[in-house]
Amino acid sequence: MIPVILSGGSGTRLWPLSRSSYPKQFLPITEDKTLFQLTLDRISNLNQSLINFQNPIIVTNEGHRFIVAEQLRQQQVNAKILLEPVARNTAPAIAAAAELALSYGEDPVLLILAADHIIEDQEAFNKSVEVGLQAAEAGQLVTFGVVPTSPETGYGYIKAQDINTFELEIQTYAIEKFIEKPNLATAQEYIKEGSYLWNSGMFMFKASVYLEELEKYNPAIVENAKASIQYSKNDLDFVRLDKEHFEQSPEDSIDYAVMEHTTKAVVVPLSAHWNDVGAWKSVWEVSNKDINGNVLRGDTIAEGTTNSLVYAEHRLVSVLGLENVVVIETSDAVLVANKNKVQDIKKIVEKLKQSKRPEVDTHRKMYRPWGSYDSIDSGSRYQVKCIVVNPGQKLSLQMHHHRAEHWIVVNGTAKVRKGNETVLLTENQSIYIPLGEIHALENPGKVPLELIEVQSGSYLDEDDIIRFEDVYGRV
Repeated sequence: MIPVILSGGSGTRLWPLSRSSYPKQFLPITEDKTLFQLTLDRISNLNQSLINFQNPIIVTNEGHRFIVAEQLRQQQVNAKILLEPVARNTAPAIAAAAELALSYGEDPVLLILAADHIIEDQEAFNKSVEVGLQAAEAGQLVTFGVVPTSPETGYGYIKAQDINTFELEIQTYAIEKFIEKPNLATAQEYIKEGSYLWNSGMFMFKASVYLEELEKYNPAIVENAKASIQYSKNDLDFVRLDKEHFEQSPEDSIDYAVMEHTTKAVVVPLSAHWNDVGAWKSVWEVSNKDINGNVLRGDTIAEGTTNSLVYAEHRLVSVLGLENVVVIETSDAVLVANKNKVQDIKKIVEKLKQSKRPEVDTHRKMYRPWGSYDSIDSGSRYQVKCIVVNPGQKLSLQMHHHRAEHWIVVNGTAKVRKGNETVLLTENQSIYIPLGEIHALENPGKVPLELIEVQSGSYLDEDDIIRFEDVYGRV
């Protein structure tokens, strides 16, 4: 079996913490590990005596490739990282992963998981996967339906035949129909009736069976997925899908493209405290609470406050005399919302997009393959950054047309190339890089290199970089 983790979402419903350049799956939303890393743990905790694993396939995009690689490294997990040149929804992404899996020379079962779900009951998850594996090996397309605990309007539903969720057996059930997100009254009827499951977006099937069924209903997706793998390129740890063919693929979800049409679909119930963490209210629901029902993270004080979520990332946040609120503080934005209205955050995000505000896409702190930088202050002709370079990493050999830079080392050791000169700098030492000078920065030490960079010039945006050499393939 090969796990396939879909990691391409933008997670805007958890703004301002989650943004398109660093979305929720890569953030430690509920505990110290990120949602993506918790998904990796979930795979490793399956019953490996019953399941023969191969390394997972991670499907992500160009902008997130180094985040994925770093979090895999932290977990000590080897994986194939499949890069989508454009977003085409789940059906083409899974088709490309299936073609890649078949290129290994076998016909494995694929376990399709989202990178941003919470599943608290590992044992129950294992049992559902083991039941699904038997059905997948027999040539069926398995989806996992979450046993509902409340009448949710934010999820799609699956109506299963011959199932009673009040007397549940973990086995495969035929699917009567897939249903879009209902209104509250309809959702309440579904819960009362007892034959409906939440559509989790998790699947299991043989790679060949999925492609055969997809070929019947949307052959253009299969054709372009096959070509995008055939003409793909290996780049460091990444497999780059061929852009010309992949962007010609129709954009469709696996539900619409296959599952709603095929006669081979079955559903396996999943009762494992599942949550897709799709809104701040969901984060509150799955997190540990104090005696007042509050979830407090970071430097926070809550007085006379109940049933609330307060998240402080950079400074003290105090909340007084409130109930059912969400307060999220980041370095450049603060959200204060009624907990029951957080689904409407998309309206704020849309206004940010219309105003072309950078806060919709990027944080003040930006991550790079070599480390990170935090934009501390800026003006019309200057910018100040705190730069962290991880041990053994280095920035590209580069130059700038419009700015000069002054570096001051505050921790660690810096190896700096300036023109034809190479120098070592330690704590409290500095160097000046004139406009137009070719330069490079490296951390040769065993601890993170921290330095303050002061930029000055007429144009200070990140696209004023001419790269000559780069170990990350960005030239």
